[in-house]
Amino acid sequence: MKNKDDKKAILYVSVTVLSWSTVASAFKLALSSLTYYELLLISSITALIAFAIILTFRKRWFLLRSVSRRQWRMFAIAGTLNPAIYYLVLFKSYELLPAQIAQPINYMWPVVLSLMLAVFARQRIPAVKFVGMTISLAGVAVISIGPGQLTGTNLSALGIALGIGSAFVWATYWLINRMNAETDPIVSLFLNFFFGTIELLMIAPFMKIEISSLQGVLAAVYSGLFEMTIPFICFGIALKKTNNPALINHLCYLSPFLSLFIIHLILGESIYPTTYTGLALIVGGLLFNEYIGTRY
Repeated sequence: MKNKDDKKAILYVSVTVLSWSTVASAFKLALSSLTYYELLLISSITALIAFAIILTFRKRWFLLRSVSRRQWRMFAIAGTLNPAIYYLVLFKSYELLPAQIAQPINYMWPVVLSLMLAVFARQRIPAVKFVGMTISLAGVAVISIGPGQLTGTNLSALGIALGIGSAFVWATYWLINRMNAETDPIVSLFLNFFFGTIELLMIAPFMKIEISSLQGVLAAVYSGLFEMTIPFICFGIALKKTNNPALINHLCYLSPFLSLFIIHLILGESIYPTTYTGLALIVGGLLFNEYIGTRY
């Protein structure tokens, strides 16, 4: 630690890690009484209100006037991807799979992003990085296939496909949203959720909505705050305050491992050995590419 700000950065990233460590369990608790659409609708509205409160508290509403027409269109596209499509796909995956399976599969999005950057942004991928990608993809295979081989547990093929698909949607959102990189981060998130929430409300008349569980509503509100709002704000603050952004990024890889402990504690899922192994391979492959792949 070089200065006091680095200590604050660790504090903020700790909030991020702890938040993301709990949300897989919150998703499953909500989905025990809500549909995946109901979960997303409540959590998206919660996040939108939270971002509006933050903009009010920080007196940043005037920044909306500087958003160009082109940026409004890009935010509309970004909002369609996240929260609308991304979380619909992800929550459906959680509905079909145990939390310990759905959660780590989604962590393959950096691999997908690297491939998409190579295709669409023509960024060359060093040959050594394919080693890390292969390791991560092997981890996804172990998580997806392993339980059936060891315990005879049949996992939903559709759930696995949706989990992998969510990684593609998130990577696409990342590419689109970086076109709005000059916009204030809170304004950017507010506009994403503004458009995404409007789109979710537009399809509400075509969805069967029967929200009757207080536990489900509270779990959905929690998801909106601790998946979609608080961790992104704290992560951004941590990056601004630190002298070591790489450390801040790498600490976030603790969250999927902590999440497995919380999944076992809260949901009572017995964690498969293949889940630990597969998750270690996924994260190991990502770290390999960050530490080794960037040298070439």
